[in-house]
Amino acid sequence: SPRDFSPIYSLNRRLMSPLVSIIIPVYRAVETLPACLAQLKAQTYRPLQLVFIDDCSPDDGLEYLESERSSLEASGIEVTILHHEVNRGVAVARNTGLDAARGEYIYSVDADDLLQPAAIEALVRVAEERQADVVGCEYMLQEGTSQRPITQPDVKTGREAFAQICYGRMKWNLWLFLLRRSLIEQAPALRFLPGENMGEDLMLMGKLLQRAGRVAIVHQPFYTYVRSDNQITSTYRPEHWQQVQTNVLELERYLTLQASKESLELLHYLKLNLKLPLLLSHNACDYERWTRMYPESNEYILKNQHLPLRTKLLQWMASQGQFWFVRLYDKVVMQWLYKALYR
Repeated sequence: SPRDFSPIYSLNRRLMSPLVSIIIPVYRAVETLPACLAQLKAQTYRPLQLVFIDDCSPDDGLEYLESERSSLEASGIEVTILHHEVNRGVAVARNTGLDAARGEYIYSVDADDLLQPAAIEALVRVAEERQADVVGCEYMLQEGTSQRPITQPDVKTGREAFAQICYGRMKWNLWLFLLRRSLIEQAPALRFLPGENMGEDLMLMGKLLQRAGRVAIVHQPFYTYVRSDNQITSTYRPEHWQQVQTNVLELERYLTLQASKESLELLHYLKLNLKLPLLLSHNACDYERWTRMYPESNEYILKNQHLPLRTKLLQWMASQGQFWFVRLYDKVVMQWLYKALYR
């Protein structure tokens, strides 16, 4: 039985298992790298290739990675450590990682987040059993000492997943998805836009889901996203919003070339959801930016059947220039009700 020959059985199983490459961009992460490496080393799945990209970080992250290489390799993990001589941004770092990845599957981890030990094993098992191109999971949102689960809808195909993202019911973050590398590398190979470091994951996932056949969702929170800021717009500068718009424009160009009329129609809902955080603010400059961003999509505000009425009402009032209502919404819903529910 396999139990009688457990070392041989374990070796054979490892040889038959597909290689998974995990891409980890590293910048100013020396404080969180110990926990990051510990969770990667604790993964129950092998074989793994860890691809670290030090984006010319000013701290000692690169030295720390090199010091831990032998420990990771001793646990049966292949380690690739790459270094940028100048800081090039996360989009280029991800491209460097994709170029170096050898696995049949690709996964992404941020150096300051957490990953459950059984995550990769569970995602690969579903991918192999269902012959899925993309396998997603759910996650925990951690803010300070509080955590809350973020669920994902059940989808079966790439086009269905893209629709749910556009409707605002599904998240697109790279660390939520195990991706079949052949999907990324089929001609023309997909890469991130250099220098466009906000919305880069949305752009790539949007393209990938147009290519994907089968998609599966594992309804378990394998990933913990650690967020330190309470308001997304508090950390977004004007150039960040411009980068988001550039990535959306690139996705729109791709959809146009694919002659996907349905996906282009859905993109209006995505644009509305992307600029929604500007209304969850008490900054008049954010309201002005909301007015300028994607005005052609405002006619779709009341057509999204998947958003709560209060959100559609907020957007509609903004489209009518009634920002007194937006300010009232921020005070009552965001600053009082939301904090009371999730503190």
